[in-house]
Amino acid sequence: MADVIRDFWHIGVAFIALVVWLIRLESRGVANTKEIERLWRTRKADMDARQVQRAEDMAAAKDQRKEFRDMLDEIRADVKKLLSNHA
Repeated sequence: MADVIRDFWHIGVAFIALVVWLIRLESRGVANTKEIERLWRTRKADMDARQVQRAEDMAAAKDQRKEFRDMLDEIRADVKKLLSNHA
């Protein structure tokens, strides 16, 4: 029995090292999966926030265009009024 252990101990050590390495590999895979899921959740939250912000920006731009259009209408009316007074 001692001869068998002495002759094949390196195979046992290699097997134990393989098992330890596989356990480390599996735990790294689990950790990576959790990180990927966290990143996807973060990405979804960011995209949702971006959609809300874009809607707010579009509404603000629409209001600014309306104000600008109103100012141009007022200027146009003033110019017409001035030109009609001098003609």
